[in-house]
Amino acid sequence: MGAAIWSYSFMQRAMIAAVLIGFAAPSVGIYLLQRRLALIGDGLGHVALAGVALGLITSTSPVWMALLVAVVGALAVELIRTRGRTGGDTALAIMFYGGIAAGLVMVSQAPDATPVNLNSYLFGAITTTSWADVVTFAVLTLVVLVVTIGMRRALYATSNDEEFALAAGLPVLRLNLLLAVLTAVTVVVSMRVVGLLLVSALMVVPVAAAQQLARSFAQTMSAAIAIGVISALGGVATSRTTNTPSGPTIILVAIGFFVVAAIARSAITRTAIAHTAIARSPITSGRDHDHWLSENEPGGHEPGGHEAGGSEPEGRG
Repeated sequence: MGAAIWSYSFMQRAMIAAVLIGFAAPSVGIYLLQRRLALIGDGLGHVALAGVALGLITSTSPVWMALLVAVVGALAVELIRTRGRTGGDTALAIMFYGGIAAGLVMVSQAPDATPVNLNSYLFGAITTTSWADVVTFAVLTLVVLVVTIGMRRALYATSNDEEFALAAGLPVLRLNLLLAVLTAVTVVVSMRVVGLLLVSALMVVPVAAAQQLARSFAQTMSAAIAIGVISALGGVATSRTTNTPSGPTIILVAIGFFVVAAIARSAITRTAIAHTAIARSPITSGRDHDHWLSENEPGGHEPGGHEAGGSEPEGRG
């Protein structure tokens, strides 16, 4: 087959979907890491599973039903975290287990004739993506990018320090709810590519890799999106040649980027430390350098400019 496989419509749809997810997931994930909510994608993924199951047994669109349920779940988690007595991690855990339990119960009650196939949503099935799915993903990705890039200053301030954002007059609650909705949208967009079980990784790993080398928020976002797109495309291409599942392969490629970036950062840090140590060493600085030479080189000069072992200065009795 070789290069001929890329001429097939299903592979073209898969590559387009991969690019869209590569853009959307890291652009939301960068704010989640700022808020230390790296695993919220997993929780919303399990909530979305209930929506997928509901869509399948009611013969409605699983994608749009999953989006509806995930958005409701995301808003509930954020409201419980900010208004209730339950912590965010506890609320997320309740949604996590409640979503998967509800999904499994609904699937078990489906009529025998209902075509229930949760595997493609749990583990991803990018090659089964239809043109309708691609259009849906494109619209949702555009919304995510417009908001995350256009409102990056406000979202960054809120994600990094809520008290500062409140003092600056920003609508923190509304921004948090907006980010929760964007996370739910990204989860649903990504579920057909990497699966609901791995969707959080595509939001987190490219950002974590970019943070190893980037020096600013803007650099981190740009690098994370680039890594996300390359990982998605590389994962799809690799999965076709190695006959492995696309979703897990995409994540492994992204983790490979993280490992390389972490090694590079470690090497850069060691080099910088070595250069700093050399710069601060007495041997490398002006008069200390001359003093070191006078004490350690044979025939050198003693302090005061006289040769070691030479005659006494003239004029002495």
